[in-house]
Amino acid sequence: MILQMTRPAQGGLRQERILEATSNHLSNSDTVGFKKDVVSFDKMFKAQLNTDFSQGHLKTTDNKLDVGLGDGGFFKIATPDGINYTRAGNFTLNNQGVLVNQSGNAVQGLNGNIVINGQAVAINEAGEVRVDGILVDTLDVVTFEDLNKLDKKGANLFIYDGDPADEIRPERLLVKQGAVEGSNISVVDEMVGMVDHHRMYETYQKMMQTFDEVDGKTVNEVGKLQ
Repeated sequence: MILQMTRPAQGGLRQERILEATSNHLSNSDTVGFKKDVVSFDKMFKAQLNTDFSQGHLKTTDNKLDVGLGDGGFFKIATPDGINYTRAGNFTLNNQGVLVNQSGNAVQGLNGNIVINGQAVAINEAGEVRVDGILVDTLDVVTFEDLNKLDKKGANLFIYDGDPADEIRPERLLVKQGAVEGSNISVVDEMVGMVDHHRMYETYQKMMQTFDEVDGKTVNEVGKLQ
């Protein structure tokens, strides 16, 4: 009966991994620029996570330092570990007037860190940053031919597992000031999926319990015959 236990055990583990991903999606449904994961399994039943880079809805904030991407591309962020990439454009300024993300890391322009010393900040659809009417820099928005080489790092950042020279300018760049991209999570879909996967998990549990009970009865009956 041990072999019969293998299938429901594997199925239960798969459902558990999917439930973990679903729970993570729900907890990040309001996270700016968050991208959901698609769970799959290889021949050895090992979980594979692939990021779904589909577009999230743009939300108007009217904050002049918030920037949303209405099409492809990623903002470049300078971190202590090197350049990272993100879709989260809820930016702010540090004490030196440098445009930074929520972790305090500098947003990159074509000339490096973007310094804003002035009152009126205007960012057009091409990513050009003007302060008091003067062009100070252009947001360095890039993408890659193979997005599968982008891995989640945490803090809504991605690292690129390849040559940085692979960076290319998006064919269609749409930068919207005063807005941010929401997550690409559908709470309703995730809740429905969670219920379905939880039911499947319970089904596998019951199958394992049934096999265990059959094993127990078999052992007891064999013992009586002896």
